[in-house]
Formats: sequence, structure tokens, C-alpha cells
Amino acid sequence: MTTHSLFEEETYELIAGVDEAGRGPLAGDVYAAAVILDPAKPIAGLTDSKKISEKKREVLAVEIKEKALAWSIASSSVKEIDTLNILQATMLAMTRAVEGLTIRPELVLIDGNRTPKQLMLPAKAIVKGDLTEPAISAASILAKTARDASLLALHQQYPDYAFDQHKGYGTALHLAKLTTLGPTPAHRQSFAPVRQATDSGKMVKRNP
Repeated sequence: MTTHSLFEEETYELIAGVDEAGRGPLAGDVYAAAVILDPAKPIAGLTDSKKISEKKREVLAVEIKEKALAWSIASSSVKEIDTLNILQATMLAMTRAVEGLTIRPELVLIDGNRTPKQLMLPAKAIVKGDLTEPAISAASILAKTARDASLLALHQQYPDYAFDQHKGYGTALHLAKLTTLGPTPAHRQSFAPVRQATDSGKMVKRNP
């Protein structure tokens, strides 16, 4: 039996950590992961995925998948982002990640300041939880590595856009590509820079 440090009044055996990756970028799906760690198999070095190198994230992702009691990665599509808005699409991806776990958690700890309304389990939001809760840190790493892999796939599909460099974020390089080439079908039309590029009359057709 394990007792969670933040909630001494309640005792839980199975705690799932949940985090997302890709809310801010102008392109690509938004990803979420859920992880139930095994107390008998500790993993060193867990923290916010943004604070460790890409190489270290990849190593930890393998270890998490090997040692966790259960893990799940899910996403919401660009179409869902544009239809629902990015917040609701993120909540949907988080719900899907929890629902994909092979073990039902007793408590879900979510990075941020809100929990998905669709989640039919006890849940608590923790601001900067990826820095303080190992299960959320693990979820952060799985979500980040999965999303980065999807952006490398987009780079193969649209090599002129340098998705391998900016990972879809609104960097100067990415904005310059949008201005000169126009958006691809992988871009989020509901985001202002993409909408502005679309209004300029350029649009890349989907590859066959």
C-alpha cells in the first residue's frame, strides 16, 4: 500500500500520472500519456521532459515502458483540435490515454490546473506536477517522445518545412516556412499564424 504525499488523508495503491505534449505548436496532433509506476521498480532521473535532453528522454522512455505497471499513449488529431479547440482536444487525449491503461487506476494525477470532465475516475490537477510527481514526469516523457516521433514522420512527408528542427512550434524558421510555402494539412487552421497564412492564398496539398 502506498500513500500519496500530497493527500495524506487518502491511501491509494494504483496512481496514474498524466501529462500532454504539443498544446502550443502550430502543427501536428496533441499527445497525452498515462503511466502507473511500479514502486518495486524505481526509475532514476524522472522529471519534466522539457528539462532533459532528447537522448535522455529516449532512454527513459524505454525504461518507463519496461518497468511501469501500465502505460498508454493517445492523441487528438489536428481536425479534432480545430473542431473542439486545443484545450478540449488535450482533455480528450488525456482521457483516451487513461482509458487505454490495462490497469484501472484508483487516482489520476494530471499535470496542470484542470482535469478532463470526461474522466470517470477520481482525479486531481497539480500545477507543475511533472516536476514533483514521478508518475506525471514519466507520462510527460512518453508523451513528448511520441509527439517528437510523429513530427519526424511529418518531416518525411513535408521535408521543406523543417519539422525535424522546430517540431511544429512557432519559431522564426517555422513562421518563415509558413509565409513562403503556406500551411500543410498537418497545420492547425484554428491557430492565428496558420489562419493568416491560409488567407494569403497558399495551401499545400496532401501527399498521395
